[in-house]
Amino acid sequence: MDYALVKEQGVTFAVVVVKSHALNNVHSRDDLKMSYQPYFPGAHIILMAQNSRGVPQYYGKTDIVNFLSRIDHRRLPWKRKNI
Repeated sequence: MDYALVKEQGVTFAVVVVKSHALNNVHSRDDLKMSYQPYFPGAHIILMAQNSRGVPQYYGKTDIVNFLSRIDHRRLPWKRKNI
């Protein structure tokens, strides 16, 4: 799993990279989001997918998604975890 764990203005959130079809499935994306919660206890989970041009799309808490949409996603502290 590729992810970035961020603390910004006292709010901790994890941005988790998923496939775009998973992000576009409105019926299962909340379940998918919750499936990552055990890896990031106490953090808000934000799902991120990229289109074919590398432009990110986010799903999660609205104020965090708005914040992420205004910054360059390449500046996030990306890491990889085997799960």
